[in-house]
This record gives sequence, structure tokens and C-alpha cells, in this order.
Amino acid sequence: MTTSNNTTGDVDPAVREELARLRDSIDNIDAAVVHMLAERFKATQQVGHLKAAHQLPPADPAREARQIERLRALAESAKLDPAFAEKFLNFIIAEVIRHHERIADDALNGSAPTAN
Repeated sequence: MTTSNNTTGDVDPAVREELARLRDSIDNIDAAVVHMLAERFKATQQVGHLKAAHQLPPADPAREARQIERLRALAESAKLDPAFAEKFLNFIIAEVIRHHERIADDALNGSAPTAN
């Protein structure tokens, strides 16, 4: 599909329609990703509270390494760049650890937990 050759630079309606269809699909996928991340963080918040209650460290490097290897394998089988998948998971892990540290600090200092 190509743009028309008129002087106004208007895009062929068929191209516009295909772009709209693809972008709608992307928007739906983005919404699903956000909802899945929200569910993941709800679960990791529970892990953070459990760790804090039992004085466990916020980070678990062995688990993180296993998860990275697992995600890299999943990425490969899904035809996604494993390096990208690893960077994405490392970003999420860093945020989870930050949450766990905050939960542990709140538990230690008797502070009320905050939503974040």
C-alpha cells in the first residue's frame, strides 16, 4: 500500500483504514499489557508484605536470575529479542525491589503503607 501521488499529499483511504485497524490492535494490546502489569504488581506487593513480615531481604538475586533466564527463553520462542525482554524484566525487577524496600521501611518504622 502506498500514498497517492496527488499534490496535496493525501494518504490513500485504504492505507488510512489499514493504519487505523493496526493502531486499534496496538491500543488494545497496550491496554492488556497495562492491566497485566497492574496484576503483576499487586502480586509483588503481597510478596513485599510477606518478606517484610518475616524480615526477608527485598531482593532475591537467585530468583531474579532464574526469571531472567526463563523470560529470555520465552522471548526466543515468541520471536522477541531476548535482550529486549531482559531489559524489560530488569526494569520491572528494579521497580519491584524499590517497592519491597519501601514496604520493609514502612514495616520497620511503623508507617502506614502507601499505594504506589
